[in-house]
Amino acid sequence: MADNLSTADRRVFWHDTVVTQPSCPPLAADVKCDLAIVGGGFTGLWTALEARRQRPQDRIILIEQGRCGDGASGRNGGFCAPSISHGVGNALKRWPKEAEALVRLGRVNLDEFEADLGEFGIDAEFERKGKLNVAAKPWQVESLQSWARNYRRFGIDCQILTGDRLREKFDSPVYPAGLYEPNYALLNPGKMVAELRRVALAKSIEIHEGTTASALRVVQGAIELGTAGGIIRARHVVLATNAAPPLLSRLRNAIIPIFDYALVTRPLDNDELASIGWTGRHGVADCGNQFHYVRKTADNRILWGGFDAVYHFGSRRDEVFLRQSQSLARLAKNFATALPALAHVPFTHAWGGIIDTSARTTFFAGLACGDRVAYAMGFTGQGVSASRFAALTVLDLLGKRDSERTRLAMLRRPPFPFPPEPIRWLSIRWAQRGLAREDETGRRSLLNKALDTLGVGFDS
Repeated sequence: MADNLSTADRRVFWHDTVVTQPSCPPLAADVKCDLAIVGGGFTGLWTALEARRQRPQDRIILIEQGRCGDGASGRNGGFCAPSISHGVGNALKRWPKEAEALVRLGRVNLDEFEADLGEFGIDAEFERKGKLNVAAKPWQVESLQSWARNYRRFGIDCQILTGDRLREKFDSPVYPAGLYEPNYALLNPGKMVAELRRVALAKSIEIHEGTTASALRVVQGAIELGTAGGIIRARHVVLATNAAPPLLSRLRNAIIPIFDYALVTRPLDNDELASIGWTGRHGVADCGNQFHYVRKTADNRILWGGFDAVYHFGSRRDEVFLRQSQSLARLAKNFATALPALAHVPFTHAWGGIIDTSARTTFFAGLACGDRVAYAMGFTGQGVSASRFAALTVLDLLGKRDSERTRLAMLRRPPFPFPPEPIRWLSIRWAQRGLAREDETGRRSLLNKALDTLGVGFDS
């Protein structure tokens, strides 16, 4: 196993699939604009494009501390869900009165997401081929059956698969049952963010990379963003900074940075894929608390990620954590256990990313600074499609538009704040240990039951 992993480059596979374009210049002078956006990932770029649609004459400036897509938007698995609420079960558990609306809006968002790709001419290797959720333990099989009942309640197409029917989609000795949902998509997140950036530039949105916002202040009815190269004076500002330390102090305890890791194999031939029954283009994820997400790339590599959700004391975000972690070896071991027919296959890429985790596992949005600053964050690993919905939401908030989006209780109420250190680190460790034991025994710990009552949860 170590040999299979030892050859892997510690870089993001998706970055190798994108033709590098010239960087956008850093901000080098004071400027004024109608809308300033901080963050050049999915949320920031979607916000820029939707704002351009709504107000074609506005001057829109987007700043990014590195290069667009270098953060979480270019490092994830590319699972594009028909959900804005981290799934049907989460909607029912946390917002039962509006679960129907959340499920409907999530499905509509994915439809509109796909339509936007066509309108903008975005080639992001988008494939709407479904997702197979697999179970390893008897209690997880029961969970899949509960998922199926909830899906059918909302008219979501799904199938419980066992035996030969399951092995035709994914043949693993670890997973005896699965739930297949055909309405699910995958894409190449590296190409997706690069294409959003390309379209934004084509629509005269000014992008300044290598530009960090170090201060935010209200000055005479406007918002000023301080950077090393100049001051941006904007009528409105959107903060789309994902897991970076928030500029607004009120948001400092609303999210924590969780590190997640992924491996990618060399390209597999048809016989190798047939040996695990995976001849379709659907994605796969198991339904444990510590779960793996698995998918094929365009050239039939297997991306194998997830399981550990690593929090570092003090909310550290050290860059070295993106390349080095014991989680990588654990992922390689779990891959060989789940897919023994492919245990010999080497990994070519191994990397980590940071998830902006909220205590309720969904994004939240709001206003600050006299309603001139809007923010959206806390996607908890579910932002590929939900970021588009979040962009529309923050623009509704800034525009004082009463919409179904702004009326959602999911967005009107802030998430439960994380406690200060060392309580934060200890509580996260205890909660995650309880979740790992639940995966093995099927019994939820008293701590996690207590957190459930507060609407607090963790996912890998």
